Amino acid sequence: MAKIRELCKDIRDRMVDLHKAGMGYRTIGKQLGEKETTVGTIIRKWKKFKMTTNHPRSGDPCKISPRGASMIMRMVRDQPRTTRQDLVNDLKRAGTTVSKKTISNTLRRHGLKSCSACKVPLLKPAHVQARLKFANDHLDDPEEEWEKVMWSDETKIELFGLNSTRRGLEEEEG
Repeated sequence: MAKIRELCKDIRDRMVDLHKAGMGYRTIGKQLGEKETTVGTIIRKWKKFKMTTNHPRSGDPCKISPRGASMIMRMVRDQPRTTRQDLVNDLKRAGTTVSKKTISNTLRRHGLKSCSACKVPLLKPAHVQARLKFANDHLDDPEEEWEKVMWSDETKIELFGLNSTRRGLEEEEG
């Protein structure tokens, strides 16, 4: 289980002082309102390093601040089909340079994951009925009449934007 919070230096020092006075982990924990395992960890750390302050953590610090992360989450909630590149560009304008992978990790950490939009039929029952009525009405039209018709679904023409599917984001189920 991950740490929920860090104890302040005063409480850590009091734990060490009470341990020096001969108290056990369980008694110290009850007196200070902390778990016995927490007290034991702090005492062992004090015995090993002779200090109770935190050591510097390993790894690179997070490039996206909590404020930047909340900005990303707000943008994604407002526009779920926002791409990672859009988010990278927005952060760059705000003064933070990150990669798309960092954006993905941040979104995943906040419970969102990438997904493709579901393919759903675009026709409602009323549309289906209207098409059926049209087909029945024009069932006996001559072939010359149909040659004059330009069918709109024959060619996909896209003037602006991407010619591909865009991925959105959805919340992960816990």
